[in-house]
Amino acid sequence: MAFQIYTAYFSNLVNHSLDSPLFSPRFSVLGLGFRGFSHGVVVRSSNLAGALGDFTKISDVPLLSCLEAIERLKAYQDKQKSKQEYLAMYSSIFGGITTDKAAMVIPMDDHMVHRGHGVFDTAAIMNGYLYELDQHLDRFLRSASMAKIDPPFDRESMRRILIQTVSASQCRKGSLRYWLSVGPGDFQLSPSGCQQSALYAIVIQDLSPFDPKGIKVVTSSVPIKPPQFATMKSVNYLPNVLSKMEAEENGSYAAIWLDEDGFIAEGPNMNVAFVTKEKELVMPHFDKILSGCTAKRVLALAEGLVKEGKLRGIRMGNLSVEEGKKADEMMLIGSGVLVRPVLQWDEHVIGDGKEGPVSLALLNLILDDMRSGPPAVRVTVPY
Repeated sequence: MAFQIYTAYFSNLVNHSLDSPLFSPRFSVLGLGFRGFSHGVVVRSSNLAGALGDFTKISDVPLLSCLEAIERLKAYQDKQKSKQEYLAMYSSIFGGITTDKAAMVIPMDDHMVHRGHGVFDTAAIMNGYLYELDQHLDRFLRSASMAKIDPPFDRESMRRILIQTVSASQCRKGSLRYWLSVGPGDFQLSPSGCQQSALYAIVIQDLSPFDPKGIKVVTSSVPIKPPQFATMKSVNYLPNVLSKMEAEENGSYAAIWLDEDGFIAEGPNMNVAFVTKEKELVMPHFDKILSGCTAKRVLALAEGLVKEGKLRGIRMGNLSVEEGKKADEMMLIGSGVLVRPVLQWDEHVIGDGKEGPVSLALLNLILDDMRSGPPAVRVTVPY
């Protein structure tokens, strides 16, 4: 009952700005102060600026009302600096879209938060179009099935919700990211206490250009996820994060995973491909790694380079580390990087140490496809 009351209150709350009558000065933290506990004694403070000065102090932990917590959250968010802007969020928990960042939250008892029982996917937004939304949505639903999550809506309804969320955001360039969770309910391990799965989506504006500059990679010492988990796009990304951190600690962009047989697998959140000395474009099989939507599209677009004579062939196959390091070109492929040339792997220089012509050609092909590709890969957003 308490959770229902809170949900009803919060759903009403998020529809008001701090300038609305609901947030009149008499409800302000500045007017009321806040209550807190210090060494077992309840204390009060009317100095919001001082209270916001250092959230990390534990000698005086305030007990906040909902309004006070939201004001502090807004103040915290205002201090954050990022190239990304979060323009809109959909939540099936409150059954709508919000453009208020302070309302872009999910329940702590959602099993995706404390048990990792959730899946996600993404789609790029380019010039007012969603790129490969349907391809990503299909993979999203496959991941949900593998994670034993029954979606709260059918595919068409989810597709419509995602498009409407982008429309509400007014974002023309960035990305749409969305999650399916087994839902909130309790803090148990089993999801049996979760009454309903949950769908969340957020629109992220990112105006930074795609970077064609070559990068360095290292071999990851973090164990790769077993195929059962590597082939689904779940929120369990701790191995991926540790692998990325390992790369950064070694002055590199990403770390490359090898499979249990020692063959090249993938990067922490991108696929990897090579151009051999025989001018073949080679990519590892998807049977043990995530099936990359962008990687699949790149393989399809690369057929044009075969027709032009810039490539002799395209194939999926196993590659050893030695074969990969001897390749003329190496590249990372994913929705975040598109196509990024790799110039050095560990201490070995790839090819002539410069961005290769095939890598750059594939980057231009995917960019052109995002800007003017067929309707099968570009979904119009009705702003």
